[in-house]
Amino acid sequence: MQPRQLGRNGSQVSPLGLGCMGMSEFYGPADEVVFVATIH
Repeated sequence: MQPRQLGRNGSQVSPLGLGCMGMSEFYGPADEVVFVATIH
């Protein structure tokens, strides 16, 4: 997957991202261990 640059002098990032929606708001009980593992 080709990385993309943010702006002229910005970081190189993946075109895929996690998104902004809360991880437990609409999907059932919160499981912080799973959330942290997903981010890592």
